[in-house]
Order: sequence, then structure tokens, then C-alpha cells
Amino acid sequence: MSSGVVAQRSLYDEDQEYLRETVRAFVAKHAKPNAERWRTEGKVDRWLFTEAARAGLLGFNIPEQYGGGGITDFRFNAVIGEEFARDPVSDGLACVGLSSDIVIPYFTDLTNDEQKGRWLPGIATGELVVAVAMTEPGTGSDLSGISTSAVRDGDDYVVNGSKVFISNGQNADLVATAVRTGPDPHRGLSLIVIETDRPGFSRGRNLEKVGLHAQDTSELFFSDVRVPAANLLGEEGAGFAGLMGNLPQERISIAANSVAASEGVLERTLAYVKERTAFGKPIGNFQNTRFELADMVTGVRASRAYVDDLLARHTRGELSAADAAAGKFWCTEQYVDVVGRCVQLHGGYGYMLEYRIAHDYLDSRISTIYGGTTEIMKEIVGRELGL
Repeated sequence: MSSGVVAQRSLYDEDQEYLRETVRAFVAKHAKPNAERWRTEGKVDRWLFTEAARAGLLGFNIPEQYGGGGITDFRFNAVIGEEFARDPVSDGLACVGLSSDIVIPYFTDLTNDEQKGRWLPGIATGELVVAVAMTEPGTGSDLSGISTSAVRDGDDYVVNGSKVFISNGQNADLVATAVRTGPDPHRGLSLIVIETDRPGFSRGRNLEKVGLHAQDTSELFFSDVRVPAANLLGEEGAGFAGLMGNLPQERISIAANSVAASEGVLERTLAYVKERTAFGKPIGNFQNTRFELADMVTGVRASRAYVDDLLARHTRGELSAADAAAGKFWCTEQYVDVVGRCVQLHGGYGYMLEYRIAHDYLDSRISTIYGGTTEIMKEIVGRELGL
């Protein structure tokens, strides 16, 4: 057994471990010097996307003919996500992982050849920042409630409505937007890519959140935005299927990142309890501290083995929607629990923002909500059980 938090793993080969070192160097060079400023400003600099692309950390799953790496093995995504999530400056780096794991698949998997040629080269270099817009002020988990409309008018669609809680919304150039093109709750949904420089498009506030302060989260508004029909992803009415097809990867990504974030929190807490003294000895020498850390580390190691199996299955194309949902709710709920208990081990300092654990406490809570709430995840698992 490993003497640290993370036990030995067999998921990755030499190529992925080499990439891990590249990610760590990237974080040290680009993220650490800017992390506090990004949190204060509420978003990262646009150059982060181009630098990530230059380092091979963005767009590597885009086909080589369009400037990407042509790598579809999701273990490479997982390594990047793990290192971003484990590091204490992770809130600013989330936008890069979000692009690769969640948004870019819409542009690689649902586009035709003309669209690929038009968009993928710029996405691959980081010059075109992408976002996906589903959530609206009146609807979240229930996609059938989407009301943003796209009405066909000749060779265009005219889009009206609004979206909220859109990650990368402030920096985005291309937004894959869920719109209503017909009355049927599901078959009336379509996906259309909207360029953010089109007349009638506007960005609202960069929303103030409890945590993840460097990750911009925006309101988007569409007022008679004319969008070419050539921007439609797939067939009209196929939007629901397109959204559902990408959700398992989004959820396994969140699960894997939550385990890595838990490991990072535990590593930092372990170092803290070895240094902090009370009653003449390190607080790590008290039985309660040892028992708490033993319990948490063992639980996170078990989750690591579980999510590594899910990642391997996803790489083989065998991950089901219920598998992804189960991993997502289990790992994110554990993450929230681990952070709360580690705050307690820090005592009063755990409540001070000068300590990273306080930011972990703020950042962790959203993980059980975005990508599908814990309650919705349990519903998906329960239905697979025939209930």
C-alpha cells in the first residue's frame, strides 16, 4: 500500500504519465502566477486557451487534419483533468478541461465536413473559445422545458430567448445552443452553433458564485439573432439525442476530477496536521485525526479504483448512462464530505480564505449540482434497476 494518499494505479501507460508531467509544468508556468488575479477578475485570460493548445492540452482529440492531436483515448483527458483538479489553482484551469471533455465533442461528433473545416482549426489552436448552452432561467435538469426558440426563415434561423449558468460564456466565440424548433418536448429540440459576434447576441453578467471564482459563468441573451441554417448540428429535432449522447462523458469527467480533487485536499490536510501543533504535539498525533484521515483516505482510494474502472470502460466504449450517473453522484458527494471534514481538522484556520482549504470548501459544493444533480443521478440509476 502506498504511504501517501494515492495508491498505485494500473490505468495509465507511459504516454499518459509523460503527459502528466507536461500538465504539471503548464500549471506551474501559466496558472500559479495568475491564479489570484483570475479569481479577483472572475475569469481567465483568453491567452490561456492558446497556450493550452500550444502545450497539447486542448484540442488533442480533434482530428489531425484540422490541427488537433487526433487522440481519442479518454485516458489522456483524464490525466489532464486530474492534475488540474488536484492542484490548488484548479478553479482557473477548469475552463480548459471543460472545453476538451464537454464542449469540443459537440464540434467533433455532431458536425458535418463543412462545419468541421469551418470551426475545428480555430478551436484546435485555442483562438476560438467554445461553450455549450442548455440551462435557462426557468429550466435546469428538465431539458423538455427549454423555451429558447429558433424559427426557420429562409436560409436562416431566428433565435430568441436566454440562457444562464453558462461556463466559458464571457470568453466564448462559438456557443452550441439548445433551442426549440418544434412543440414536442424532446423531438422539438435542436442544437445550433451561434457565433457571439452576431447582431442580437449579448452577454449578461458574469455571475457571482459561492466558489470557482476564476471560472466565468454567464447569462446569454438572444434577440432576433439570425443564424445560418448551415450552423445546425445534425438534423433538426435531433438536439435531445445529441445532448444525451455527450452527458455520460461529462459525468465521468466530473467523477474522476472529484476524486483527484479529494486526493489533493487530503494531501494538503495531511501536510497541515503534521505541522500544526496543539497541547505540545502535532495534531496529526491525536487519535481522532488519525482515524478521520484513515477513514477518508481509504474511502477515496476505493473510489479511485471504482472510477478507474469506469474510465477504462469508457475508453473501450462500454460506459452506460447509469454507470456514469452512479460514478458522478458517488464521487462528488464524497468530495463534499471530505472537504467538510478536512476543514474541521484545520480548526479556525479552515475558515480563513488565506488557507486553500477554505477555497476547497467553496469550490466543492457545486460538483453535486452541475452536470446533473445528485438527485437526478440517483433517478437514472434507480430506473436502470427497474424501479
